[in-house]
Amino acid sequence: MAEHRGLFKSTAVTGGITAISRVFGYLRDAVIFIFLGATGSTDAFFVAFRIPNFLRRLFAEGAFSQAFVPVLSEYKEQRSQTELQALINHVTGTLSIILLLISILGVVLAPVLIYIFAPGFIGDSTRFDLATQMLRITFPYILFISLTALSASILNTYNRFAVPAFTPVFLNLSLIAATLWLAPEMEQPVVALAWGVFIAGVVQLAFQIPFLSALGVLPKVSLHGAKEGVSKIIRLMLPAIFGSSVVQINLLINTLIASFLAVGSISWLYISDRFVELPLAIFGVAMGTIILPRLSRQYVNRSTQEFNRTLDWALRLSVFISIPAMVGLIMLASPILTSLIQYREFTAADTLMASASLKAYALGLPAFILIKVLAPGFYSRQDTKTPVKIGVIAMLCNIVLNLAFVWIWLRWDLAAPHAALALATSLAAYLNAALLFYKLRGSAALQLPDGWLKYLTQVMTATVVMGIALLWILPDSLQWLDWHGAERIIALLGFMLSGLVLYIGALALLGVRKNIFVLQQ
Repeated sequence: MAEHRGLFKSTAVTGGITAISRVFGYLRDAVIFIFLGATGSTDAFFVAFRIPNFLRRLFAEGAFSQAFVPVLSEYKEQRSQTELQALINHVTGTLSIILLLISILGVVLAPVLIYIFAPGFIGDSTRFDLATQMLRITFPYILFISLTALSASILNTYNRFAVPAFTPVFLNLSLIAATLWLAPEMEQPVVALAWGVFIAGVVQLAFQIPFLSALGVLPKVSLHGAKEGVSKIIRLMLPAIFGSSVVQINLLINTLIASFLAVGSISWLYISDRFVELPLAIFGVAMGTIILPRLSRQYVNRSTQEFNRTLDWALRLSVFISIPAMVGLIMLASPILTSLIQYREFTAADTLMASASLKAYALGLPAFILIKVLAPGFYSRQDTKTPVKIGVIAMLCNIVLNLAFVWIWLRWDLAAPHAALALATSLAAYLNAALLFYKLRGSAALQLPDGWLKYLTQVMTATVVMGIALLWILPDSLQWLDWHGAERIIALLGFMLSGLVLYIGALALLGVRKNIFVLQQ
């Protein structure tokens, strides 16, 4: 029970601090769009940011962490402190050299990368040159943020979750400062955002150093001392690089196709994705981060029953959060954008376009969260091949759906063709999550206890009650426009709180109690 309380507390702390970070993330995006709008220039920045950000997800939340944490946990549980430090130092040295070379190549080959990932810019020399210039500034971010990810993995293994969860706040603060104070001083204001990304990488890495030093595990650059452990991490990491990054690859594909669509499409997709990432990061990423070290430890200690219970607990919480959040985001898509973003340079037309893709992305929220929870079930057992195979299938499905849906949208002259890309990503995510679940069940790592069908029915019923009530009480779009900014935000918070109260109340009436949060013994 004490261990359960610790797990729940860690999840709550990490989720809470991540929520603070995401609030700053909203402020960052609001400032960018309010002062710079959704234009060809912001499209160029988001392309220049998405490429190194893809690599960040690969290392910070993807393949590196998923390969490093299980091996680090094994060394921490079964090896000496000297061997543990040697592993940390050797990994730091190897990672630093690889990422330095990648950063140099990225800067040199920036025009080629823009040509590959945003071919629609080729006919627009202004956007192409601007994106190339900003990519050369943002690309070294991958070096700093990946070393930050290494530091975060070490801190998480020592159950120090708060510091890594808070670290992303510095990226948000840096971009806000760049938009408000640096942009007005520059010939091309949007270039200030690229410098904001670069500075944030340095600050985020520096922030974690004192906490690592206090634990006595401050990484040092070395290329020897733990060849066996580093080789094992590389073996686990290589297939996981693809499997853990399917969602990000799908987003890159979306960016590529969107570069051929109307100016602003990349920005509309970006802001839509950001609002879906809010509950995903607060819960999905936080949960995955917390359970990976625990599952790795249980696997090393051959605690099969506890391993299964941890996954079941995480899945129950995922369903509890993700289904009503999905419905809430779909119903409140337009009010959210109208209340939080639609000021100055971000127009009503931008809100209309962005809300279409937000609804499509929101549809996939349960799948996005389930992937974050199910994937650690494989990585903790040092199985990176299975998620890769599943990831390939999901990515191919996404590409086919992307092309098919965009063709249908354009063929029938439907509004917001960029929303077709978001819809394809959501459907492909459900396939990914379903296959991960099926494989875990087949491996006996996940055995759901009795009562799951009843629980799902209760959650779905309570969500329907919430949705019907919101549909009845929500005002029309014109009413939102009649309100001032503060009135819009207060109304939005009021409807969100009403939805939450209705959902929790309906669950209570249906017999669901707080024991869904209890990790059964």
